[in-house]
Amino acid sequence: MLQPKLLKTVIDVLDKNSIDYMITGSLVSSLQGEPRATHDIDIVINIQVQSVSLLLNAFPAPDFYLSENSIREAIKQKSMFNLLDTTEGDKVDFWLLTDSPFDLSRFKRKYTEKIIGLEIKISSPEDTILAKLLWAKLSGGSEKQFTDALRVYEVQYEKMEHSYIEDWVARLQLNELWIKLKDEAKPIL
Repeated sequence: MLQPKLLKTVIDVLDKNSIDYMITGSLVSSLQGEPRATHDIDIVINIQVQSVSLLLNAFPAPDFYLSENSIREAIKQKSMFNLLDTTEGDKVDFWLLTDSPFDLSRFKRKYTEKIIGLEIKISSPEDTILAKLLWAKLSGGSEKQFTDALRVYEVQYEKMEHSYIEDWVARLQLNELWIKLKDEAKPIL
């Protein structure tokens, strides 16, 4: 299954089963900034234990690998689990919505956009930048994550709520990376 087809299938399953979600990660930063190849789809979901069987039934073996134990553990720990398309090798990383103020804020601010013929819920550009900077910080300075944030900032500059970003930069202690990003940025005006 090619990535757009897998994305459509996953979105259809989530929508059909009333599982709220938000696409994030490199797929969204490619849409909002500079396109780049990515081998996985990152989705933040708000799922309860009673929906585990719905996911398992929607993505059966041998075409998919989805571990019931991994889903249940991710729900319990507010962590993540993977869905693997065994025929094409594509992967979906499902990140459980946590109770952190940033997670709750960015999930609330998601919006719907039509992409490849699909109406999908995606992270706002401000939250994409913040999440990418946070991942860069947590990974010890990932240039790929930083560059994704930089490109979204440059492309979306005029449309963004800059005070929102500044507030979360302080709260998430991303000041050093934020200063570097603004120094390197060449906004497209």
